[in-house]
Amino acid sequence: MNIFILTGAGVSAESGLGVFRGPGAALWKRHDPIQLATPEAFARDPALVHEFYNARRRNLIAASPNAAHVALARLEASLAQRGGALTLVTQNIDDLHERGGSIRVIHMHGELLKARCASCGAVSDYRDDLAVDSRCDCDGALRPHVVWFGETPLYMDEIYAALDVADLFVAIGTSGAVYPAASFVREARAKGLRCCELNLEASENAEEFDDRRYGPASETVPSWVEEILAR
Repeated sequence: MNIFILTGAGVSAESGLGVFRGPGAALWKRHDPIQLATPEAFARDPALVHEFYNARRRNLIAASPNAAHVALARLEASLAQRGGALTLVTQNIDDLHERGGSIRVIHMHGELLKARCASCGAVSDYRDDLAVDSRCDCDGALRPHVVWFGETPLYMDEIYAALDVADLFVAIGTSGAVYPAASFVREARAKGLRCCELNLEASENAEEFDDRRYGPASETVPSWVEEILAR
């Protein structure tokens, strides 16, 4: 069995990382994404953008994976033992899936603990604060290795290739509002796949899913994994 899983901020919320959309203190309710998460914002005020992402990077380093991350790693290992595969695509820029034990994670929106050179494009691990004077070996300015509004998500060819061979599509902790990720369920349905949503509450495209389960990710994901492994 090949399972394609898309995760969003909801899978990491119980680890203390903020969600971008949704109820409560969602990040884009408290901050203007146009001022913080666009190439134009970085060109206009790189110090402000760095300040925002430095705070998020420190928060991530202090966080720990929760039961949902651990359950998905267990599913990946069990499927591999049975001759199947798990494709784990995340919209998240945190590394909690990896710290939870997942081996192969596709970060379509980049990774917070990496920096990218704005000149040569080189990507490197980076856990410290970034500043306006942070430079690459080529002397280009360093920026967070994240996909901002107006930029193209990463690994799209690999993602669509994985959808082509999937037997089941699952979205976990996603708002259903950010494209192209929000269109994956429609792509999956067009291929005849059964689609499952695990979320704190209904997403914006919840009607596209055959199976919908709502509650904290640390409860719904382990329970769902157990059901899959028992089949």
